[in-house]
Amino acid sequence: MRIANWTPRKLIPSWRRARARRYAQVLDEVVNSQLELLPRLPAYLRQRCADHLAELVLLGQAYRHFAAGWISHRELEHRGRATLHRLAEPGCVPVVQLADGE
Repeated sequence: MRIANWTPRKLIPSWRRARARRYAQVLDEVVNSQLELLPRLPAYLRQRCADHLAELVLLGQAYRHFAAGWISHRELEHRGRATLHRLAEPGCVPVVQLADGE
């Protein structure tokens, strides 16, 4: 029985789970390195940058959920594309591709 595109952990290769955890760790490191700069930004930029960091935190969480087998690879790709779309809205700083592109 499949529930909401749930993929049993056994079906996800261990190398994909490990890679997803590494990606989540990299996103955490990016967010942590930028958090200390947030208070130094002008007020008009602070909220937008905080929103961007929150998007990266959510993407890292999606990678962890994939590694745990709670979401499918398709759902992970969907969340990655949605994150990129939100970060690329007008007035935002251009970003590189955050998904692994598989």
